[in-house]
Amino acid sequence: MEHDMRDFIHYIKIERGLSENTIESYTRDLKKYHRYLVEHDISDWETVERVHVVNYLYTLKDRGQSEATIQRVLSTLRSFHQFLKREKKTKHDASLHIDTPKKKQTLPNVLSVNEVALLLDIQVRSPLEARTKAMLELMYATGLRVSECIGVQLADLHLDIGFIRLFGKGNKERIVPLGEEASEAVKDYLVYYRPALMKNKNHEILFVNHHGNPLSRQGFFKLIKQRAIEVGINEDISPHKLRHSFATHLLECGADLRSVQEMLGHSDISTTQIYTHVTNTRLASIYKTYHPRA
Repeated sequence: MEHDMRDFIHYIKIERGLSENTIESYTRDLKKYHRYLVEHDISDWETVERVHVVNYLYTLKDRGQSEATIQRVLSTLRSFHQFLKREKKTKHDASLHIDTPKKKQTLPNVLSVNEVALLLDIQVRSPLEARTKAMLELMYATGLRVSECIGVQLADLHLDIGFIRLFGKGNKERIVPLGEEASEAVKDYLVYYRPALMKNKNHEILFVNHHGNPLSRQGFFKLIKQRAIEVGINEDISPHKLRHSFATHLLECGADLRSVQEMLGHSDISTTQIYTHVTNTRLASIYKTYHPRA
C-alpha cells in the first residue's frame, strides 16, 4: 500500500507539476488515511470500499475537523483512488459517488488602505529594513502568494518596464505589473542592500535572510507580524492578508474582475468573486455609518 502511495506522490509531482505545499498536503492526508485503514484491518487497496471512505470522513468530522479540511481530504482521496483504478492497481474506485461537503464561505479579512500605508512606511536604515520594505511593497503591489514571493528569482524581475514574472500553483506562469513605488523599493534593495546580505553566497533568489540564504515562509510570517506590532496593527496579520487587501482595494477602485483574476493567478473566476462580496459588505457598512436615514 505504501508503495502505491509513493507512486501517486511521484505522479502528482512529476506529471501534474503540483506545488511543494500541495504535495506535502496530499502526503499528509494519505498517511493518515492509510493509518486508519490499517487500524481497521485493511491491508490492500482492492478491499477498500465506499463505506470505508465514508466512515473515515465521519471520523474526521467527529474529531472536530472543519468542513474545509474534510473537503480537502476527500479531494485527495478521490484523486488517489482514481489513480489506483487508472493504473489498474484496483478494479474499482472506492471514492465514487461520495458527496463533497459544502464549504462554508467566509469572507477574507483585509487591511484598510491606511493600515497598508502604515505597514509600508518603513524608514530604511539597514539592509534588512530595505529587504522588508521591498517584500511588503512587492506583495501589496502584485498580490503574490507567500510561496511565490519567497521564490522570486532575479531573472523574474523586469523593473525597467515595470513587470514581474511569477510561477503559481501548478507551475502556471503569469505576468503582473509593478507599481512605481514597489519597483523603486525592489530596485534599491537589489542594488544597494542585497549584496551586503548575500555574504558571498551564490544563488538567484531575490529575498534572503541575514545569512544570505533564501528567506523561508516562517521567516516571512515573523517579519510581517513584527512589522504590524511596530506600527500598532493589533489584528491577526499574515502575508495572505496583503494578497486579500490587494484584490479588494483594486476592485473598490474600479478594476474589473477578470483583470484581478489574472493578476491573482486564479484558474477559476468564481474564486476571485469572493472579493466582490467583501467590497459590497464594506459599502453596506459605510452606508449604515454615514447615511442619515440608513
